Amino acid sequence: MRRNSNIFARGSNWICGLTRAQNGIAVVEFALCLPFVLVATLTAAELANYTVTKMRVSQLALRLADDGSRIGTGDLLSTKQITEAQINDLMTGADLQGSALGLFTNGKVVLTSLEPVANPNTTDRYRIRWQRCRGSLTYSSGFGKQGDTNLTGISVNSQTLKAPEGGAVILAEVAYRYQPLIGSRWLNLSSMVETAGMYVRDNREYAGPTGGVGIYNPENVTASTCS
Repeated sequence: MRRNSNIFARGSNWICGLTRAQNGIAVVEFALCLPFVLVATLTAAELANYTVTKMRVSQLALRLADDGSRIGTGDLLSTKQITEAQINDLMTGADLQGSALGLFTNGKVVLTSLEPVANPNTTDRYRIRWQRCRGSLTYSSGFGKQGDTNLTGISVNSQTLKAPEGGAVILAEVAYRYQPLIGSRWLNLSSMVETAGMYVRDNREYAGPTGGVGIYNPENVTASTCS
């Protein structure tokens, strides 16, 4: 009887030892896997944040181009005049919409008016009549600068845009320096530039005041020039 008790005791001790060993192995395996799981989780979170940020910047560019094509003062029967104050309001609206991004601290907005060099446009050439900017990021427009002429059109998202005779295309660029959640050591996610273009749908006065670039300034506000 005593012999059987010893056998059972040794068997019980062996099982307990095996259980403790298995628990120890599980802890070691978890410790070894944890860094990889953590890196994968942080990488997924960073990529998701980058994708969401890129989408928000793209929406900002589309909104700016659309609003820029609609601004102007005047009724349906007269040509609409655009003003520096209206353009500044567009920039302020973009700042409010992108406040969570710190848009004008970490980025730059460029608004461009592409127009025919002449009407009728027999040479099929275009110019940038005016361009307005705001933001602290160092960025030069990929479309050109104010005063550029002899352009054959401007490529936006793999499409070449040309202004119609007597009309214009408003182009928006939003350049943004991505702010990572974790840090740049994990992933090398670069800055982004999102663009959009919209045709002016109203009857707009493009010449503007004498000696100007097509923009009035009755409120005498500071223009958001691209200096």
